[in-house]
Amino acid sequence: MWWFQQGLSFLPSALVIWTAAAFIFSYITAITLHHVDPALPYISDTGTVAPEKCVFGAMLNFTAVLCVATIYVRYKQVHALNPEGNCVIRLNKAGLVLGLLSCLGLSLVANFQKTTFFIVHVCGAVLTFGMGSLYMFVQTILSYQMQPKIHGKQVFWIRLLAVVWCGVSALSMLTCSSLLYSGKFGTDVVQKLHWNPEDKGYMLHMVTTAAEWSMSFSFFGFFLTYIRDFQKISLRVETNLHGLTLYDTAPCPVNDERTRLLSRDL
Repeated sequence: MWWFQQGLSFLPSALVIWTAAAFIFSYITAITLHHVDPALPYISDTGTVAPEKCVFGAMLNFTAVLCVATIYVRYKQVHALNPEGNCVIRLNKAGLVLGLLSCLGLSLVANFQKTTFFIVHVCGAVLTFGMGSLYMFVQTILSYQMQPKIHGKQVFWIRLLAVVWCGVSALSMLTCSSLLYSGKFGTDVVQKLHWNPEDKGYMLHMVTTAAEWSMSFSFFGFFLTYIRDFQKISLRVETNLHGLTLYDTAPCPVNDERTRLLSRDL
């Protein structure tokens, strides 16, 4: 059996691979059609103009679905491993909410381009990166509380490194973008897709975009740490029938059906 066939480990793997493919395809298309500059454009800039925005939007919408599934499976796994820990249960529920909000933000980023609906796009980006960063932080705390009984210390340290990486990138992006959009460098900065080294604010722009890409890579690294954990979990769907027909009659007892969901039991 291959490693991605064990449990639900294919979920975080597919999430990272599919999202990376969405970035790469839209970037290559935007560069080929000269819609953006090759040197570190904003990720969303590569999905602003047709036709690449169609690919970017469609693929990121599916990314949001994969992300919801991954976050839900992680929630169920932590809940099953810690059924009575009050602090863990609260953190786990908080992580689920934060993760779902991040997925909502990702869908907004995918469907509302900054040149068309700037406010909605920015709100989506704040939800994606902001709530996503908090989700990573909460899951890292859970990893700390679950070691060494549930898993080793190595997993915690790797996730902590990803969180620190994400935090440094986020701080750099927020600082430089705040300066860049302060109004000192013109009013067209928001809608600008092409930058020259002679332009005012060019260095701030480059640092901001580099930090955004770096932050995305930290998300990739974090979700890759789920692969080994997801090899040890599978989910089932249970069907409860209230009768043998669909007519409006009194319910009668029937046998329930339990079907494997997505994977086999290990």
